Amino acid sequence: MQLLPEAVRRIAAWCVVLLLVAGVVWVGVRLCEEFRTAVTPVLLALLGTALLGPLYRQLVRARVQPSIAAGLTCVAVLAVVGGAVYIVVAALIDTGDQIIASLRHAAKGVSQHFGAAGTGLDNLAANSRQLLSRFGGTAASNVISGVSVAAESVAMAVLALLLVFFFLRDSHRAVETLRALAPGGSADTLEAVARRAFEAVEGFMRGTTVIALIDALCITVGLLILQVPGAIGLGALVFVGAYIPYLGAFLSGAVAVLVALADRGFVIALWALGVVLAVQVLEGHVLQPVIQSRTVQMHPAVVMLAITAGASVAGILGMLLAVPLTAAAFGVVQEVRTRYATPSPAPCDSSPDASPGSSSDAPPDS
Repeated sequence: MQLLPEAVRRIAAWCVVLLLVAGVVWVGVRLCEEFRTAVTPVLLALLGTALLGPLYRQLVRARVQPSIAAGLTCVAVLAVVGGAVYIVVAALIDTGDQIIASLRHAAKGVSQHFGAAGTGLDNLAANSRQLLSRFGGTAASNVISGVSVAAESVAMAVLALLLVFFFLRDSHRAVETLRALAPGGSADTLEAVARRAFEAVEGFMRGTTVIALIDALCITVGLLILQVPGAIGLGALVFVGAYIPYLGAFLSGAVAVLVALADRGFVIALWALGVVLAVQVLEGHVLQPVIQSRTVQMHPAVVMLAITAGASVAGILGMLLAVPLTAAAFGVVQEVRTRYATPSPAPCDSSPDASPGSSSDAPPDS
């Protein structure tokens, strides 16, 4: 190693560190995947606690007993989430036939202008129900597996809700437990890092919720003005999709445009597309910089990479969890850099009077 230049040795050392970190991360991801039924509710509960913490604290300040305050908070979130899911599903079911009919009509229009290519699209739209029925028949053969997956999802959701209750009620004990488990004299550092990570997640969730609410309200008002059916359900879909940055807004906006195309025609669909794009521009250039200016700021490229990595690991759930976890990691890195940054050396006074032993009154050497 001594024969290698200093730069090569530094690069080799950093490569070893990166390989070790990558190995630890890979083992952690594999373990989380293996124990996903236990890890997923904990992560969802942490996100829910970060989001619902302000409401719980307001109830406690109003002299509500902590257990009752945590229970009321969980009931409130259950009612909101359940109502939003019901509205979205009901709206999509009511407009599903209209979307298929609109696609078929659009395919016929294409066939009149482009001939054989449009005919293929027309056949695809006409046979869409047969394709769906065949797919449904194939899926029905795996009904036992589907039921088990649904039961597992319900169990994880119930466990996450119970964990939110306990995390809210016993949040004051978390710091004491963390300091008790900290090795040596690292209690202060561990507490500061944990607080910074949770504050980053809390700020991200709070900012995302406000932005999602504004997006949903704007798009709902626009769709109501355009008299698009299911505008409230589509607004709820926009609100839920906003928790997946970029991709969620794109998918929910596409559904809104399709519903407008199905019931109101091509011109109204273009207006709906303009409403969705205007809201997205408002979010990207005004809401994101203003509302989330005090939270962890991440470059859009980092967000997209985090979403892609989360999707490759855990699908839709990974896309939902990737950005908050990345925000927590950024918070930890910032706290560690702040605590262990090398202080700049104090400026030295170079005047002859300030230097030791330079005074003219110093005794001469014997």
